[in-house]
Amino acid sequence: IGGVMFMHNYSGGGQLLILGIFTVLYVMVTWWRDIIREAAFEGQHTSVVQEGLRLGMILFIVSEVMFFFAFFWAFFTSSLTPVFNIGGVWPPVGIEVISPWGLPLLNTILLLSSGATVTWAHHAIVGGLKQEAQTSLYLTLTFAVYFTTFQFLEYIEAPFSISDGVYGSTFFMATGFHGFHVIIGTIFLTICAMRLYFD
Repeated sequence: IGGVMFMHNYSGGGQLLILGIFTVLYVMVTWWRDIIREAAFEGQHTSVVQEGLRLGMILFIVSEVMFFFAFFWAFFTSSLTPVFNIGGVWPPVGIEVISPWGLPLLNTILLLSSGATVTWAHHAIVGGLKQEAQTSLYLTLTFAVYFTTFQFLEYIEAPFSISDGVYGSTFFMATGFHGFHVIIGTIFLTICAMRLYFD
């Protein structure tokens, strides 16, 4: 609610947004602390608890797939059957599109590379190879920071905005939420890297 109020310049929107962000951060930190404490020190992660955590992650991933499916549905509906009020063509009349061969290609390569390095980190952790796990996890975090930076630069240089009709809306909603997920993932992986470093 604070984010929407802030974007529409309502009084108190910025303060409510900051309160919401700090509340979410507080919940994340205390949740991570409890999970780590229960698993590492109290030994409470029985097979039933582990199965519950695994099922929770599966349901979360399914909900994320549905969430992004809605954005792709909006994009493909708009692009495959463009309506008359956007000129009957895709991209809409007056929209200058971003070349896929510049930053978008670089970001795709960074995402694929980070997927490979985080898988490498996972296998190194399972195999008990701490130094290798740290190296691959730091590499993953580097890719994530570069991706986020390049995405920000792409937003700054974009020749259209979120208010430029259906094209701008679908582009910024899909890439914005994806970027948000990358930032959250970067935070999660930073916590993992810190735990690995201090272990």
